[in-house]
Formats: sequence, C-alpha cells, structure tokens
Amino acid sequence: MVDPADTQPRFKKALGTVDSYALGFGAMIGFGWVVLTGGWISDAGTFGAVVAMVIGGLIMAVVGLVYAELTAAIPKAGGEHNFLMRGLGPRWAFLGSWGITGGYITIVAFEAVALPRTIAYILPQVNSGPSWTMFGSPVFLVWALIGSLAAVVITAINIVGIKAAGVTQTFVVLFLLIVGVLLAVGAGTGGSAANMAPFFTGAGGLFTVLIVVPFLYVGFDVIPQASEELNLAPNRIGRLIVISVLIATGWYVLTIVTTSSSMPADRLAASDLATADAMAALFGNPVMAKVLLAGGIAGILTSWIALLIGASRLLYALGESGMLPRWFGRLHPRFQTPVNALLFVGALSAIAPFFGPDMLGWLVDSGSPSIVIAYLLVCLVFVMLRRREPRMGRPFVAGGPGRGGIVLGIAGVVLCTGLLSLYIPGMPASIAPASYALFVAWWVLGLVFLLRVPTGIQPGPDAEPALHRALAERRAGRGGG
Repeated sequence: MVDPADTQPRFKKALGTVDSYALGFGAMIGFGWVVLTGGWISDAGTFGAVVAMVIGGLIMAVVGLVYAELTAAIPKAGGEHNFLMRGLGPRWAFLGSWGITGGYITIVAFEAVALPRTIAYILPQVNSGPSWTMFGSPVFLVWALIGSLAAVVITAINIVGIKAAGVTQTFVVLFLLIVGVLLAVGAGTGGSAANMAPFFTGAGGLFTVLIVVPFLYVGFDVIPQASEELNLAPNRIGRLIVISVLIATGWYVLTIVTTSSSMPADRLAASDLATADAMAALFGNPVMAKVLLAGGIAGILTSWIALLIGASRLLYALGESGMLPRWFGRLHPRFQTPVNALLFVGALSAIAPFFGPDMLGWLVDSGSPSIVIAYLLVCLVFVMLRRREPRMGRPFVAGGPGRGGIVLGIAGVVLCTGLLSLYIPGMPASIAPASYALFVAWWVLGLVFLLRVPTGIQPGPDAEPALHRALAERRAGRGGG
C-alpha cells in the first residue's frame, strides 16, 4: 500500500551553493547601510563604528553557530519551529515561530515601502499626482503603486519556485557586490584618511551603534527556514550560516570605512544619504550617487526575497503542524512552494505602501524584539538538547562536542537576553509607544492560537507526530470539524 504522505507535494532541493550564499548574505543587506552609515560615523567615530559592527557581528556569529548546529541536525522547513518542538514541545515551538514570523512579516511589508522611497530619491517625479495623508505623512498614488506592483512581482517569482527566487537573488546580490567594489575603488583613489577623524567618540557612541545590530543582521535565520530546499550536505548548511554572518559584517565595515574616507565628518553629518553622497564625492561625479542608490535598491530586493521565503516557510510549518489553519500548510502541486503562505504575506506587502512610511516604521520596530525572543529561545533549546540528547546526530558541531558547546549556548542566551533588555521602555533601544502597542497586539493574537495547541505533549523526536495525533483526535471528537 502506498503511504498517502508519499503522494503529497514535497519541497524541491533546488538551491545550490552560490544561490544559498546569495540567500544568506542578501537577507541581511537591506537599505540600512545606505541611510544609517553616516549616523554611525557621527555617533561613534570611524573606529568606534567599526568596533561596534565587529562586536555585533561576533554576537550574531555566536547565535549563528547555535543555528548552524541545530539546522544541520534538523534540516526541516520552518527552522525554529522544529528546533523548539524537539527541545521544548509544541507550545514553546509556537511561541518562537510566532515571534520570528511577526518580525519577518513586518520587514517584508517595510521593504514594499523602502523601494518607492529609494526610487523617489532618483526620480522625484514619483512624489507627485494624487495623494492622501496617513498618520501625518503624505502618500502619493504612483509611489504606493510602485511598492504594491513590486510586491506582486516578487510574490509571483517566489510562487513559481525557490529556484526562480534563488536565481533572481543571486543576480541582484552580484550587482550589490559590484557596487561594493566600486565603493572600495573610490575610497582607494579618492578617499583620505584625514577625513576619518574623529576616530572614536567614546563608549556611549559605540553603544548607540551597537543597538541596531538585531535590525542589521536579521536574515541569516532564513537559511534554516529553507533548509529542505538547499541542495547541500547538512554540515555545509551549518557552515553557510556562520560564513554569511561574517560576510555581512565585512560588508558593514566596508561601508563605514569607505564612507568616512570620502569627506569630513561635518559634511557627512549634514547628509541625508551619507553613503550615496560619499560615492559621488569619491568619484567626483553626482551620477555615482545614483549608482549607489541602485545598489540600495538591490539590497532592498535581496532582503525582501529572502524574508518572504522565511516568513512563508514558517507559516507553512505552523499550518502543516495544525497550530495555524491548515490552509497555510499547502504546497503548490506543480511548483512545490507554500503557495497560500506566500499569497498571504504577499498580499500584506502589496497593501502596505498605501499606509505610508510612518505606520510601517512602527511595524518594523514592533517586530524587532519578537525576533530577539525567538533567538533567545533557540539558544536555550540548544543548551537543553546538548544536555538531554547528547547522542543526537549533529553533522555540524558548534563549540566542540563537550562542555565548549554548552558554554557557547549559554553565551548565546546571555547575549540575547542583553539585546532584549535594550527594548525595555526607557532603555537606549526603546521603541515608540505605537510600536509597543503593535507588539502587544501581535502577541495577544498569538495567544488566541496558542490556547488551541494541545498540552501534555512531551518534547523529543516524537513531539510532532504526537501533536498530529492529538489534533486528529480533537477533530474526530468534534465530528470532523
């Protein structure tokens, strides 16, 4: 007899080595390096900003190592959902998945706003014609339609297949890297070390830069979401996560050094888009600023594609497990992609531009602490699985097979707790009241679904099958409803 499960669509292992690295690196490089670099230099000085970014990269590398071991051991779509199911059981699996899904969705929606904003710098005519006001900001119809149409196109590419999305991601990342090479060449020929002063403004400035780390590095965790679709050996998937974090750190350091070498600090501080103005100054040609902004658009697209993949795979995992409506757990019979989850997130991003930039800024801020909560839970479950299941197959071993791995996991817990504490009201990374309200609303909605998850299921390798049996019995008891 044929198992019915064998007739169901399955994920296709379609992403090779190059596509996989493009996915990991591109997920972390959005538009922040274009708009924030000048502020980093002003706040911390060139050396201070570099040190802050290196420290942030090392923090994320610790978390990345934790993810690397767990992803190689449990390479299933949904990443955190599967790690937490194995180590803590279904309710904690839901909480971690719900947190990072919310973060992904808010960033995907924001990318639909960031794209027309960037295009408007190059073509100011976009900000003209019919308009309305949302949350105190004008929203132009053409501006909103650009973001909405892009959302439709990117969603369609993802539905057609992970390979189509991967190829698109790879070509866009290659263009982004070309822009990075141009920046380096410009700094080498037109930059000056004298422009880099002040080199360090003090610990306060360094700390100010450090608090943006969760926002800048979110995205390496997309690799676990798509792990079933990577045509790589499990141990290579583990290395991919760590290397992607290190490459992203190098990118941020590059933008800091090249931007600071282009012009004196007072001119950078007065610039709205310091990196773009730096590119123009290094080459003595204003056209090069638009070239760099094209690189910014490439960063938006790479982050958008990757986080849409991550959000849809998490929704798929939650739907397939029965924690969310099973509608989310459907794969397209031909393209083998989570079509309904993609349509859901894609629809939200297509609507987002019509609400204007202020609302979306609040959404992104509200999602950041939820992402850190997920990181914290994953580090915690890493330690628990090391203690509870020492013989679990681990193709990639982080921190060594013995006590070193436990120390690494505990370090991840401590670092993530520290990052999370920064979002407490009154702390340096505290967010706007509207963002706190949205954060609470997201978790209240999650509580509604959490209460539907069966209790009494023990964590371990059999937790997922036990959850399916419990849900099937519940439906049978309700007459199949």
